[in-house]
Amino acid sequence: MKPSVLNTILSYLTEMHIESIESDYNEVLDVYLKHGRYQLCTANAIYSYADKYANFKDSFHMIDLDKEKIDSVLLLGFGLGSIPYMLEKKFNKKYTYTGVEIDESIIYLASKYVLDELKSDVELIQADAYLYIYQSLMKYDLICIDIFVDDKIPDVFLGLDFLNATAENLAENGFIMFNHLSNTKSDMEAAAAYFENVFKQVFHEGVCLDVRGNRMMISDGRVIK
Repeated sequence: MKPSVLNTILSYLTEMHIESIESDYNEVLDVYLKHGRYQLCTANAIYSYADKYANFKDSFHMIDLDKEKIDSVLLLGFGLGSIPYMLEKKFNKKYTYTGVEIDESIIYLASKYVLDELKSDVELIQADAYLYIYQSLMKYDLICIDIFVDDKIPDVFLGLDFLNATAENLAENGFIMFNHLSNTKSDMEAAAAYFENVFKQVFHEGVCLDVRGNRMMISDGRVIK
């Protein structure tokens, strides 16, 4: 649903509340219009912000997308589809996406506000990302892990078993992007420990990017410009 011209103009002057909805996984999900973009928020976190979802936007700028052969993308945690939105609208990339999102309310909001604006092929699946990874027989060129409940990554997604299973879903020369919070001192310590003790155990050539209060972990440093 493209916002009206009037609302778009007003959204540059003030953040506009569009809708709030209950969720089985979040007490409330709020949709705002800000600077002409839909923003999905919980009490303590921004789940999506179109092409201004800075952690992935900054990371994609550091990756040589023109060199990498990317056709298929798996999104574990979909939000309002910021990743396909920015890759299509700002990076001029048209990939085929599979989005896995456990929260039915988020799927409803993404379908209502964003998906009809995209020309890229997007298949959105309501499922537990942990179970999906173990059951999937597909191989993907890029896997983006952006899984939060409010501002926390569930522990099940921070183990070696999940990361190894995710690696099994990579196509040859594919790579993973794992978004980890790094706002507070404890967040930074947790991100550093996860990168060294878990991520690097699976991806020996992995790198960690500092992106505006987050750490973006990339499975293969060769993709960085």
